[in-house]
Amino acid sequence: MDNVDYKILEYLKANSRTKASTISKEIHLSVSAVIERIHKLETSGIIKNYTVVLDESKIGNDTSALMEVSLDHPKFYESFTRAIKENKNINFCYYLTGDFDFMLKILCKSSEDLEKIHNNIKNLEGVSKTKTYYILKSVKD
Repeated sequence: MDNVDYKILEYLKANSRTKASTISKEIHLSVSAVIERIHKLETSGIIKNYTVVLDESKIGNDTSALMEVSLDHPKFYESFTRAIKENKNINFCYYLTGDFDFMLKILCKSSEDLEKIHNNIKNLEGVSKTKTYYILKSVKD
C-alpha cells in the first residue's frame, strides 16, 4: 500500500458510495487506475465489505449502552460469544485484555428493553461480572 491507496481508503471510509470518478479527480489519478486499486484492496482483503451507517434513533433505537463483561473461566468463551452473536440488539462485541473480558455495544428502543437485555446477559452461563454505561450521545462514530 502506498499514499494513494490510503487516500482512496479515506474517501471510501467517509462514504463507501463515492464514485471512482470523484476520487480520481480529487487524487489526480485516472478513473481506471482508481478502480484497479479499489479492486486490489478488495481482493487482498483490506476492504472487507461495504456497509451502511444508520441513525439508530430514526429507526427506533433511542437507547444505547456499553457493557463490560467478565467470564468465570475461558471455557465459557464459545457459549458466550454464540449467545452474543445471536442477539440482534448487540451492535458490536470486542474481546479484551484488562479487568473485563468483553466490551459490548447495545442498541435498543427503551430503558426497559435495556434492562431485559442486561439481565439476559448477566444470566448467561459463565458471566461473573458486568459493568454498564448508558450512552448519553455519540461524539464520534
